[in-house]
Amino acid sequence: MDDLTTSQLHALKQLARKKAGEDISFVKIGDAQALTELGLAERSREGWDITAAGAALLARLAPLSSDDSEPPEPPTRLHAVDPD
Repeated sequence: MDDLTTSQLHALKQLARKKAGEDISFVKIGDAQALTELGLAERSREGWDITAAGAALLARLAPLSSDDSEPPEPPTRLHAVDPD
């Protein structure tokens, strides 16, 4: 269950923010359906909601992941600059 894709983890974090009363961006249907199959989310009139199991998983993963609400950006190439 700890093998969520980056996109699924993002969706789970979004659902946690939704439960906390925050406005969230859309959640991909495929990710929400996968989370539902794992018992981490459930379908409701308003879309999907995080379950207690989903919240517990996020709590376990919290020290391991950043609090970013968006998936991480790919690294950029850095160039050294000569100070003289």
